[in-house]
Amino acid sequence: MALRYVGRFATTRAKLLSYLTRKIRERGWEGDDAPQPERLVSRFAELGYVDDAAYAAMKGRDLAARGYGPRRVGQALHAAGISDADSEEAKEAANKAAVTSALRFAQRRRFGPYASETIADPRALQRAIAAFARAGHSYGLAKAILDMKPGADVDSEQLSL
Repeated sequence: MALRYVGRFATTRAKLLSYLTRKIRERGWEGDDAPQPERLVSRFAELGYVDDAAYAAMKGRDLAARGYGPRRVGQALHAAGISDADSEEAKEAANKAAVTSALRFAQRRRFGPYASETIADPRALQRAIAAFARAGHSYGLAKAILDMKPGADVDSEQLSL
């Protein structure tokens, strides 16, 4: 069951442990002869079937490519049960790609230089800034992108904060 799960899904140690614990509980195994999922998870990690650092790198790249910022990447890795040591490299990569991912988010949502018109309504501007914040981007970067005129040339060097 565990091998099939690991073969089918990219997972972390914490997710695998949660899955195995739930399946054991659902099947009603109790007492002294109950399986020990912690040992199995440790063994899978030793064999390389589960690699939290590789999962963190993959998840960080995926989220950044979808336009999510460093804070959101860190939250997703924490929610997946990845330790700070294993997620450090992915968080650094997300910080380096912050401007690129913010521009990708703006393009997807049609904000700033990708909008058809400038946001004039203060409430709409606040909603746009809130959308950037939920996506894990800083206020300064969101404001800089939203202040750009529609159709303006995008210079990521200029946006580096």
